[in-house]
Amino acid sequence: MSIATLPAIPSSFGYSLSMIKDEVRQLVETGTVSRQQPIYVLCQYIPAREWVCVECELERSDFLLRDQIGDLMSSECWDND
Repeated sequence: MSIATLPAIPSSFGYSLSMIKDEVRQLVETGTVSRQQPIYVLCQYIPAREWVCVECELERSDFLLRDQIGDLMSSECWDND
């Protein structure tokens, strides 16, 4: 069984909150994770050596690992409203 991972981003480049949000949106849109799951489930899809950088960036932005993934996603525009 293989687990899909996010594309590797060079450690020297780091993770920005906008990059994390973009990757999370892709995981939600493909149905890999749901908006109701806690943020810490993302560690299954990010290489361990890079998870530390992601976790630090989330903490800097006042996100807790127990917060829902939906909290990471910025407002969305719905076509059928």
